[in-house]
Amino acid sequence: MNAAPLPPMHAALSALGTMAGQYLAAQSAQAQAAQAQPPQAPPTVNTSYARQSRTMNGANLCDVCHAKPKYFDGTKTHSYCGRTCAAKMQKKAAPGGSPPKRGKSANAPPRSNAKLCDYCHKQPKYNDGKTTHSFCGKTCAQQAKATGATGATGASGASGGGATPAASNNGCLLCGKAAKKGCFCSQACAAKAEKNAPALLEVPTGHDTFKSVSDQFNASWRHQTSCPAVRRIYKGQFAAAGRSAGNENRRWHGTTRECLLGDNGNSKLCSSQTCSLCGILRTSYSLNLFGKKTGWGRFGAGIYTSSTSSKSNDYSNNVKPSNQKAILLNKVVVGKGYKMTQDNTTMTAPPPGHDSVLAEVVVGGSLNYDELVCYTENAIRPSYLLIYDA
Repeated sequence: MNAAPLPPMHAALSALGTMAGQYLAAQSAQAQAAQAQPPQAPPTVNTSYARQSRTMNGANLCDVCHAKPKYFDGTKTHSYCGRTCAAKMQKKAAPGGSPPKRGKSANAPPRSNAKLCDYCHKQPKYNDGKTTHSFCGKTCAQQAKATGATGATGASGASGGGATPAASNNGCLLCGKAAKKGCFCSQACAAKAEKNAPALLEVPTGHDTFKSVSDQFNASWRHQTSCPAVRRIYKGQFAAAGRSAGNENRRWHGTTRECLLGDNGNSKLCSSQTCSLCGILRTSYSLNLFGKKTGWGRFGAGIYTSSTSSKSNDYSNNVKPSNQKAILLNKVVVGKGYKMTQDNTTMTAPPPGHDSVLAEVVVGGSLNYDELVCYTENAIRPSYLLIYDA
């Protein structure tokens, strides 16, 4: 017997029930399958990169910017990534916020030193045995006074840290203004210095004149011994005096120093009548004193000089203990020189028609080093006093 057909609504509900049952069965089977499968491995991570990233964010980063790796020069790992960051750190560490000069240590002491001259900051302050003065000698004291600089303000005074004319390579030794040539800026200063004669003016170590004189001393040291260091140079001042016409040369002369003139900025001539050095600087050379030290002369009674500084050094000696010696650089009017190679101790003047004797070194001659001999006092003037290591 055939079943009676279901009404349309009942048929629809039956179909929905069948579909729901199938869906629940499928979900249950899927869950059981998932439980049966082994757990999946987590995604792979590049651990070396992670370690590198953690390191890069730490000790290997620049100590200033903390953004770039520290600079490695192939031997050493520096604290900074480059010059810019290094300069920033130096500027921050320097007193007053100013970076130290390139090539200088950030911990280097300032140039100013309590023991150095308050003006030039190069030479030690002068001590007269009782008092330590503010300056190394008269030159710096005069220049400080002329420029209005006193005490520790010295050369760095109101010029904003730049070099003052007095401490420059061409400053006038009297007033400090720039000099076009020589030691003085004008005829007025030269005349004033001459009026104060006899006197010594110290030449600053950075001056063109200091370089010229010290270079001549070093270049003309011809003995096998090492050339000593030049410590100070002074310009001698003398009253004007007529001199013979002729070519002028710079020659060395060594003599006896009884005092400590020139040491530690001491520019005051002593009062001893037997101090040869101060006597020459006070009144120039005197033929009346010929032979007083050596007792003779290869070319007679004259005033002896040499172009060889080491030869004149042999005649330079101290009476008082000192670790420095003194030598004079002179301007000598040669005129027409007469060349000689053998001794003639009886001479009192050059041969007729000549103004001086040029003693030359030749094979078989009597000299090891040259000499220039003049026979008139007006032909020679001491120009510079040079102090050097004994």
